[in-house]
Order: sequence, then structure tokens, then C-alpha cells
Amino acid sequence: MKPLFREIERRFGIVPRSATPLEGYEDRTYLLESARGRWVLKEHTARPGLGTRLDLEARMMEHFREGSGFAFPNQLRSGSGETHFMFDGKSYRILEYLEGAFMAESQQDGPLLESLGRLLGEMANLSASFGPVATSPEPSAWDLQHLGLSLPYIQEIADINLQSRVAYMVQQYEAEVTPKAYRLRRGLIHNDANDWNILVRDGRVTGLIDFGDACHSWLAADLAVGLTYALMAAEDPLQAAEPILRSYCSVFPLEELEADLLYYLIGGRLCMSLCQAAHAAKIRPDSGYITISQEPAQRLLRKWIRLGPRAASRAFRRAAGLEVTASPTAEAYQKRRSGLLSPSLSLSYDTPIVMERAAFQYMFAGDGTTYLDAYNNIIQVGHCHPEVVGRTRDALRKLNTNTRYHYDSLLDYAETLLGYFPPPLSRVFLVNSGSAATDLALRLARAFTGRQRVVALEHGYHGNTAAAIAISPYKHRPGDKHPQTTICPMPKVFGSGWADDGTAGRQFSGPCLDRIRDEAEAPAAFIAEPIMGCGGQVPLPKGYLEAIYPAIRARGGLCISDEVQVGFGRLGNSFLGFQKYGVVPDLVILGKPMGNGHPLGAVVCTPEIADAFANGPEFFSSFGGNPVSCAAGKAVLDVIRHEGLQAHAAKTGNYLMEGLRSLGKLYPNLADVRGEGLFVGAELVDGEGNPATSLAARVKNALKEKRVLVGTDGPHDNVLKIKPPLPFDTGNCDELIEKLGAILAIQNNSK
Repeated sequence: MKPLFREIERRFGIVPRSATPLEGYEDRTYLLESARGRWVLKEHTARPGLGTRLDLEARMMEHFREGSGFAFPNQLRSGSGETHFMFDGKSYRILEYLEGAFMAESQQDGPLLESLGRLLGEMANLSASFGPVATSPEPSAWDLQHLGLSLPYIQEIADINLQSRVAYMVQQYEAEVTPKAYRLRRGLIHNDANDWNILVRDGRVTGLIDFGDACHSWLAADLAVGLTYALMAAEDPLQAAEPILRSYCSVFPLEELEADLLYYLIGGRLCMSLCQAAHAAKIRPDSGYITISQEPAQRLLRKWIRLGPRAASRAFRRAAGLEVTASPTAEAYQKRRSGLLSPSLSLSYDTPIVMERAAFQYMFAGDGTTYLDAYNNIIQVGHCHPEVVGRTRDALRKLNTNTRYHYDSLLDYAETLLGYFPPPLSRVFLVNSGSAATDLALRLARAFTGRQRVVALEHGYHGNTAAAIAISPYKHRPGDKHPQTTICPMPKVFGSGWADDGTAGRQFSGPCLDRIRDEAEAPAAFIAEPIMGCGGQVPLPKGYLEAIYPAIRARGGLCISDEVQVGFGRLGNSFLGFQKYGVVPDLVILGKPMGNGHPLGAVVCTPEIADAFANGPEFFSSFGGNPVSCAAGKAVLDVIRHEGLQAHAAKTGNYLMEGLRSLGKLYPNLADVRGEGLFVGAELVDGEGNPATSLAARVKNALKEKRVLVGTDGPHDNVLKIKPPLPFDTGNCDELIEKLGAILAIQNNSK
């Protein structure tokens, strides 16, 4: 670098001794040592508009230095007044080196955070007063106005699940910020107040360096950047944000819109950082500077999603001294609901929740409370999964019609779905719910066999249509008569005294086989869930279906597997529940998780059954198989495969059941833990071994108060049902187990 050193000496009168490279994203930076002290040498690759850009940075640093009590770099001018010079095809400039530790290396306590807030507030004042700035010919990839420039790099993020979190936050940003952005205040902002640019001395922020990302953008974006990096190290991000915002607003008051959008701006900056770092790491894999903040950024993004926008907005408004509007109460909703809806529509929990939003395995109440959802098996791949949201949105914008037309999405989805079934099951009817699928499956079976009778299991539930209720003993009231339904005992191993080594299967199948054989009218079909949900999360015993299916077929009937609750990888070791038992049904009913909350159901059957049904009146479903539903269904299958959610369900489910069984050893009330994958039942009994219905209700409501959602089910409503969205992880399992243990300890001590 000797020729460059001579040029620096000629222009600035500085005699460099050494130039030590410093890390950065694009342009190169050096620590320049000389007899006169230390300086920062910036090297820029020549590009159009660079000179104008560097002049703007010099003006901005001067404006900030003159108007603030904090330190900002001074850009040296040459003897002829130049702020930068060309040498060997590149542009160079020299900046004053500011002394101090970096915030990243400092203890971030109250005084430091308050001083950071003051710095950011003074910067907002200075940015707003800078005056008009010519628009840059090329938008900056680090400007939150242009978050879209970073989105092509989402696929370069190595962690598949993190990709989804980033995509989710980007969708939320686009929905909430983009339509309102024109109302945000603007100015020339620093745009990079990260913890390696903020200088600290004696526990307080003293200054800021590196104006290389300055841009004309939203004033709130500068605050969002500063908060993003300050919150990465915080155990409680909202608590850490409070002194920063309070101090910021004492200098530069926030507007209400800025406070409400700050959650999304911080989320957007996290996404931008993670995308850009993934791309930069691909190009420069050995750079420690590029990756240094990525682990904290990932942690904060996961925390940020769990916090939710309502809690953040309320906290930010309080810190900024703005009004925090009261949330509508459950009582107000109930009053309105009672005048509109039937009382037959029940609500969960003693004190119902006013629910507003959800993300992956979390749900957010209107008052900002976050709940861990361990209950909602309809939302298979996670609440508001960005792939499902994006594809259904795009499909709705393009075409929504019915199966009387040819369109790609119908055939693509049918082909993908049938790929999960064994060869005999190669025809699919798409409908819009599991109940509609049950109704259709019964019609198919009766049309094929010419019979009406159905063999069903005690406490089984198969849907809400009249035909489905007739074969759903769970919904039968005392005195109900359904003469075309034969009901067999529920084959529940727990409490039977028989081991699940084939013994229980033989003992339970015996009475059912007798009824099948002795019934004068041969059955059209036998229907069962592989794990009975409303029966109390009861797996069928080994050998049970292997005995029943041949007996039904021997009398000319068909076998129906109701996979509405357990299908689509939830069981972990098998994609569909019947695969767990080594049998192949004639018809399979699908629903609930198919569309991740979008109404979608299906019947899969053999060609022979489908052909027999085609000989009668035309079957048509107005909404079944429409392009939007097919887009949702295909997205669910792709996410399960792409994110490895079936294997995740197996691993997480085993971890959860082991933890619950360990809890059962401490608290005998927790008498049985059963299920598979993330379809788990925990049965509660009293001291005499009787169903503990009231205890289950207390536990369910106590968990809700601890911000964890589970349900209860079973004939005596004494089984905790745990069937969360599949992103539910081992950390969530630990939380559930810990809180359940604390509740059981209180219940035991109160006896």
C-alpha cells in the first residue's frame, strides 16, 4: 500500500505507518495508524453517483456533529478541500477515529439504554431538519422502504424453519406497513445504529459511526434499527425497549402510527439482516463480521413472533406516553354473540378468550396476551403459515371456479395427495369439510354395496351432517335410535386389564366380530378413527383392525378409515393413521388439517368404488376442489415435506409423552399418557381411579391462565387433549410440562 500511503501524505499531510483491514459488508475499511494518531480509511469501488453520495455523507456527518451532544465522525478534507479522492481506479476518504467501546461489548443496563434513546431521538430531530435531498438513483437494500430487495435471499437461509418465520414476518410487514407508509414522517436517516456502530464510555452511549447506509427514509425506521440491535441481547425485549422509547420521546415524540408500526419495522429489519447475511455468507463464508449478529437476530425474531404486534404496540404506546385503548372484553363479545348465534355453539374455558391473531404455534388475544397453542390440530403446519397464506392469496387473485372446468391446480393437488396412498387407493373426491367427506363416504359405500347398515365404534365422532351423526355415538343423546347403525365397544386399552401386545386387540375385536357375524343385515361399511379423538385420544389396540377388516369384507362390506384428525403426518411414524396398523382401507376420509384452516375435505377410494358411484346421479360439490382450496392443500403437503414436519412430530411427540409420563410418576392423578406423534391424550383420575372430570376442567382452565391452551375430551371429559400445530417444539413441550406439573402440585396440595 506504499503508493497509496504516499498519496495520502501528499493530500492530507498524514504519514501512515500501517493499514489494518476492518470487516464490513461491501466497501473496504482500514484502521490507519500514523504519528498523528489513528484514522479510518474507506475504500470504495468506483460506481455511478459515488461522488455525490460521499459528499452527502460528509454533509450529514457535519450536520449531526453540529446539532448534537453526541460524537459523530469528522471527515477530513484535503489541502484543496476535497472529501474524497481517486487513486488506482478506486475512491478513498479518511475519517476521524472516535475512541470508545462498542455497545455490543458493553453491559446494556438502564442508563445505557436511556442514553441510546436520547441519541436516537436527537438523530430523528437532525434527520427531520436536514432539508431536501435528491433521490438516490439506486434504492438501498438496507432501507426498510425497499425490504423487497432482500427477499430473493430468503431461500439462502440454511434453517428451513427460520425461512418460514422470515417469510411470515415479511407478509405481516407488507400487510401492515406498506398501505400506511405514505403517512410516516421522513428525513435523511443514519439507518445503521447497530451495536457495533454505537460507541460507549462509562456505561453510556457517547457517539455513532459509519454513515454508509444513510438514506432518505422514514424517521421511525432509524428508531427501529437502533431498537432491533439493542433488543437482541435482552431477555425481555419489551422491557428493554421501554427506557429507550421513553428517552427518545423526551427529545422527539413518536406519533401513534409510528408506535403501532414499530413492531413490524423491527421485524422487517430482522428479516432484512437475516436475508442479507445469508447471501453475504454464501459469497464470503469465512467472514465473522457477517455472521456475528445472526444468532441473536434469529433468537429475537422467534421471540418477536411470539410476542405479537398487539403486546408490542401497547408497550410502545405506554413508553411513548400515548393513549393505550382498552380491548373489548369477553363479556361484551358474549352479549353481542348471544343475540346473534345459537347457544349450542360452545366456548372454550370458564373465561373465554377474545382472540385476535395467531402465528405458528402461538395465538394472540386482543389484550396482547400470547397463548401457546397445544390444542389446534386443524392448523397443521402452523397458524398463518406464509406458504399457505401466499398461495391461497395468489390463487384467489387469479381464478376461483369449480371442477366443471380443467385447471392445473386441481390435477396437481390430486396427483400429489394420492402419492401418499397405497396403489389401490387412487381416486379422490374433493369436498369442503371432513363432515361432507363422511357423508360422501357413506353414500359411496352404500351405492357400491347396495346396503345401508354401518358398523361404528362407541364414542366415535365422524361429522355434523345427519348421516354422520347417525354413525357418531359420541353425539347420540339418551333414547336416540339409529336402526341402521351397529355400535361396537370402544377398544380402549387403558383400564381394560389387557396388555396391548395383541391380547387387548383380540379381546375387543371378539364382541365386534360377533355382532358383524350375527347381524341379519350385512353391513355396507365399518368406520373407525385410527386414534379415537372424541373417545379420549384412544389408539386402537394392536391386532384390532387386522381382525375387523377381513370380517367386514367377508360379508361384502367396505372399510372406512376416518383420518380427519390424525392424518397428514401428525402421528410422526406414519403419514396416515391406518398405516400404523398395517391395513389398507377401501375408503379414507380426510379433513381438518388438509387446508391448514381453509375449508377442505376429501374421500380417497379405489377406482371400482368411484366407478360404481358414477353410474348414478352426478356428484358435484360447489366448493370442493376449487383452485383456492387446491392451492391451500398443495401448500400444506409441500410444507410438511419441505420442513420435515412429519419427522418433527415423531421426535417432539416422543419427547412430550416421555415428559408427561415422568410427571405421572410424581402425580398419580395423571394416570395414562397415550397417543402417537403430536396427537396425545393425558387421562386424569381421582384417588379411587375414577374419571376426574372436575379436575380435568380445573387443569384446563389453570393452564389457560398460565397462557397454554389444551382441551378436554373423552366420555367423561377427563382426558387432556394435546394436539398442537406441528411447529410445536421441545421448548414448548418443556413449558407445557412445567406448567402442568405446577398445577397438579397445587391440586394435590389442596386436597
